[in-house]
Amino acid sequence: MEDVICTFCGSVCDDGEFDLEKKKIKKFCKLGSSKFAEKQRIKAPMIDGKEVSYEEAIDKAVEILVNAKKPLLYGWASTANEAIRFGVLLAEKLGGVYDQCASVCHAPGTLAVIEEGLPGATLGSIKNRADVVIFWGSNPAEAHPRHGLRYSISAKGLLVKDRKQRKVIVVDVRPTKTAKMADVFIQIKPGFDYAIISALRAIISGSADVVPNEVGGVLKERLVELADIMKKAKYGVIFYGLGVTQSRGRDRNIENAIKLIQLLNRTTRWVIWPMRGHYNVVGAGEVPAWEVGYQYAIDFSRGYARFSPAEFSAVEVLKRRDCDAALIIASDPVAHFPMSAVKHLKQIPVIQIDPYPNMTTLLAKIVIPSAVYGIEAEGTAYRMDCIPLRVKKIIDTNYWTDEKILEEILKRVEKLKG
Repeated sequence: MEDVICTFCGSVCDDGEFDLEKKKIKKFCKLGSSKFAEKQRIKAPMIDGKEVSYEEAIDKAVEILVNAKKPLLYGWASTANEAIRFGVLLAEKLGGVYDQCASVCHAPGTLAVIEEGLPGATLGSIKNRADVVIFWGSNPAEAHPRHGLRYSISAKGLLVKDRKQRKVIVVDVRPTKTAKMADVFIQIKPGFDYAIISALRAIISGSADVVPNEVGGVLKERLVELADIMKKAKYGVIFYGLGVTQSRGRDRNIENAIKLIQLLNRTTRWVIWPMRGHYNVVGAGEVPAWEVGYQYAIDFSRGYARFSPAEFSAVEVLKRRDCDAALIIASDPVAHFPMSAVKHLKQIPVIQIDPYPNMTTLLAKIVIPSAVYGIEAEGTAYRMDCIPLRVKKIIDTNYWTDEKILEEILKRVEKLKG
């Protein structure tokens, strides 16, 4: 089978080949290949560790959710848009909280876009046109291994034919694998992204005299050189990562970077885009956005959607003990959340929907295994540049899809609640 779509990272590579006889994938990177490799699965639905049928597990899950005063529905980054849609409807019907993985990673970028907008572009446009590519606080060589080959570093585009016609710059707090591939590497002190972006804005706007001799561990001369490269670019792009969104300044860093792009666009063409992680973490934000107007940290407890990241994100809700049940899908908060949040998860009934066992499985009261999208199930996912792609099903399975499980839960909740 050709043109198989990888459901691992935000690059969502769509040029894979799957050997149906050997059950092996070709053309994917090591990360993508690991997704398609055989591994331990959750064998059957379970209640308190005892195997049951899907119907029994769903009935018990519905009982918990309906009786909860304020359930938390969290995860969504590694499932299809069709399932996410049912999740948003379910959260609204239950009067619960919808939150997704971006609340602990790229959410500051979302807040910045709300304030400033986003001068963005598709990865195809960047591949064809960008002669200057900056990776700021991101390391695609390890996090998105084929990104450089397909879209950025050495991609062969329509106007930029090869690597020789493209200048690659890395700005980071330490040398990375991507930095070794770059033409220019600028090492900065941790937490000084905002200051350096401000210095670049001052230099580009003609106020270089206000910039001190050193900013964030970078000499003024190097910043002037970088600003000159950016001004002379025909088409430039900044790909930013968690090194920017999770350092001091957070959303203000991204706001400042967008203002830098806006300044550059007065004389040339520049875009900025986040390097998103899970294959459909964009969909986990886009679907609730076109359903209720917000991307994450959405509270329905008053009968309508309210958005407040400092109050309704999953970590904050758990730390305040402001939920009495949790449905976790396509995520592993126990392995990644702070201990103060995990402690409350241990005290409330947890329903888990996931193909694979993880740390959250250990404390879940109900575990419902699901099919793997891109292998055993089809659906729609957003690539990191918001381009929707239809994910294929390549082999059959007896596992239910996330979409089917959530649709059944929603039907039974509606039957009980009216």
